[in-house]
Amino acid sequence: MADSTSTAVPSPSSTEAVLDRARFAADGLLPAVIQEAATKDVLMLGYMDREALRRTLTEGRVTFWSRSRQEYWRKGDTSGHAQFVRAAAFDCDADTILVTVDQIGAACHTGAHRCFDVDPLAPVVGSAEGTAGTAVARTAAAGGDAADVDAREATGA
Repeated sequence: MADSTSTAVPSPSSTEAVLDRARFAADGLLPAVIQEAATKDVLMLGYMDREALRRTLTEGRVTFWSRSRQEYWRKGDTSGHAQFVRAAAFDCDADTILVTVDQIGAACHTGAHRCFDVDPLAPVVGSAEGTAGTAVARTAAAGGDAADVDAREATGA
């Protein structure tokens, strides 16, 4: 497995292959979840087009496409609150990317460390207790592989 702390610059051909795997939405954008390497906190959500993703993967700093300003922006260029890339991974459909970063200063434009600190909600908290006979219980009994349980239920197996 490759060392995620490597500073080697990806070759243009390997970067193009990664960009070709990305499944951008109809508007040309890919959601980018930004996670702090040290704490594993989710810091923010931004959007990248193909060029912003290319820059993020090859320059070591996170670049976004601003939907409101219709321009590229690199976190920290004006605030000093920079994000240095440590790792990146597509989700299972390659339609979202997780970028793990070393965060310098606040991630949120409000000054909060995380964008999700500014508007906490009060949802009903769920519990797995009392789920005997449900898909949750069958998933746990199958070793926790929900995809296998869902596939068996769909086929009647």
